[in-house]
Amino acid sequence: MSQPSTAPTVQRADAKHRYEILVDGKRAGLTAYRDRGEQRVFYHTEIDDAFAGQGLASRLVQEALTDVRESGKRIVPVCPYVAKFLKRHEEFADITDPVTPDVLQWLDTQLG
Repeated sequence: MSQPSTAPTVQRADAKHRYEILVDGKRAGLTAYRDRGEQRVFYHTEIDDAFAGQGLASRLVQEALTDVRESGKRIVPVCPYVAKFLKRHEEFADITDPVTPDVLQWLDTQLG
């Protein structure tokens, strides 16, 4: 029998501008952001293929967005996955800002 795995954990890796989800201590995925004033701009979410289909992406994004709220910041969902998640989770609507051409241009310069 295989060992029962521990619950996945989400942690913010500030130095890398991302939140990571760990399964048994291994990074299973991440959602990447850049901070623009009080806005946390999410631009990319990925889950490693080995961990696909376990609901990790939604758990990761849920915890990341909860952390944004606790940090007093606002969400800008450039990442399509985060945008889709927000459509299904209205509880974050009050801290979500629209993706504007300004934001996209700014993000381009950030990511070089």
